[in-house]
Amino acid sequence: MCFRPVPRSVRSEGQEFRGRGECAALSSLEVKCSLCVVGIQALAEMDRWREVLSWVLRHYEVPEKLPPKVLELCILLYSKMQEPGTMLDVVSAWLTDPDNQGLPEYRALADLHLQRVLLPLGRLSEAEELVMGSVAFGEEQRLDALQAIHTARQQQAHELPGSEEAPKPNQADSFSQKFLSLLMLLRRLWDSSVSHVFSMPFKKSLLAALILCLLVVRFDPASPPSLPFIHKLAQIFHRIREAVYPSLYRLPVHD
Repeated sequence: MCFRPVPRSVRSEGQEFRGRGECAALSSLEVKCSLCVVGIQALAEMDRWREVLSWVLRHYEVPEKLPPKVLELCILLYSKMQEPGTMLDVVSAWLTDPDNQGLPEYRALADLHLQRVLLPLGRLSEAEELVMGSVAFGEEQRLDALQAIHTARQQQAHELPGSEEAPKPNQADSFSQKFLSLLMLLRRLWDSSVSHVFSMPFKKSLLAALILCLLVVRFDPASPPSLPFIHKLAQIFHRIREAVYPSLYRLPVHD
């Protein structure tokens, strides 16, 4: 069986048709990307920026298929709102896809992922893996990136001990203030009790001391073994009152 060659005019028409189809598909993707950019800006202006990533993924289904422009805008948005962790897995998946590594925007997005996502999150090991294992970084860019990672690691080492030790002086100061306030309160109560006891007549103060001993020491004041203790307590009260109020017990002087 022999096949007749396809005329040149038919081949040219087929190639032209395929070219038109590719151009139509390309223009459709560009229109879709532009509409997504407008949608992202609209959600951000309505303060619904948290819905941006889920909304974009509904249209592109997987992170690897996101257009570079859309991905860049999402990184900048979540970085500005101080939630770069939202984009961590998405950008990592996009960068590891072989189809994306040949795109001209790949180098800029890898550097943006490093500066806006990995370093702010403190993912320094992942940042080193990206810099050393990616073809997106040239020799000069790789040195600059490694220097930035080294600086971030030094800052992290200085901040961690400070964050652990910072609350300790505050806790110590708070405990000292509470303890000092407690001591001052006890001193006021003691002064008030002492002044109240010594302002009472001697018999009443002695009776108060006996009641206190009855409650604390739990001895029986009517028992014979308690009489020497009561006598000793009375002598102590006399000496204390003479020491505190010596003018009341000063003997009169006769010529």
